[in-house]
Amino acid sequence: MIESRFIKINDLEVSFLRKLPAAPEVTIVFIHGFPFSSAIWTQQLESLPGNVQGISYDIRGYGRSRGGHPYYSIDLFARDLLELLQSLSLKNVVLCGVSMGGYIALRALEISPERIKGLVLCDTNSASDTNEGKIKRFASIEQVIKDGKEVFADNFMKNIFSDKTFSDNQPLTESIREIILNTSTETICSTQMALASRTDTTDMLAAIKMPVLVVRGAEDRLMTQDQAEQLKDAIHGAELEVIPNSGHLPNCEASELFNDILNSYLRKHFLS
Repeated sequence: MIESRFIKINDLEVSFLRKLPAAPEVTIVFIHGFPFSSAIWTQQLESLPGNVQGISYDIRGYGRSRGGHPYYSIDLFARDLLELLQSLSLKNVVLCGVSMGGYIALRALEISPERIKGLVLCDTNSASDTNEGKIKRFASIEQVIKDGKEVFADNFMKNIFSDKTFSDNQPLTESIREIILNTSTETICSTQMALASRTDTTDMLAAIKMPVLVVRGAEDRLMTQDQAEQLKDAIHGAELEVIPNSGHLPNCEASELFNDILNSYLRKHFLS
């Protein structure tokens, strides 16, 4: 059973979904990407093995989380995450982040490696934005302010799904569009600035000494195969899985296969 909860952390009221078994051996914390919410991980929570606790939370400004200042950075998001782990007294934690969620996971690991036992990096990378990437984000901010969230959402949607998902899974695409439209303009713009200013975590990859799973949707237009392979090659022992017929959100687009891969990783490395 998945429960919806809130927890007060400093000036934040953090909303999260939790699947809490009677005797969890490990906890996996799911971190959503931009500009989504904790809801994108529901199918993963539902599929977890019986001895795994699952938590999917709303990053500040997203979903039902409230409070906190609006001057965002990936570093701030990572410190929020570490405060959440501490406030919930979580142990044996595996982080699973998609896209921006991967940036947050890597920065949290850089800040406090002793708190984390495993890592799943989905459709993400460790590099900071190039100048060209920064300029595109600045232009996106102007577009949102000028044309509104609906135009932004429609343009964004064209890049995140595989052709098959876009043509065959209207319920999914409509639900993701609704999540984007429910995200405030302030949050969208502030997060774009956070993404443009994020630090590069590539240099710390070689020091990672834990089980790492890298996942990529085969038709992802935002993260390349080269970027996924760079993560795998830089992290000792990392495994790479590519999911066909999916784009930037393989956990939603091909949830059954994604869940099989994720749960196999958890059983292999963390469950007795």
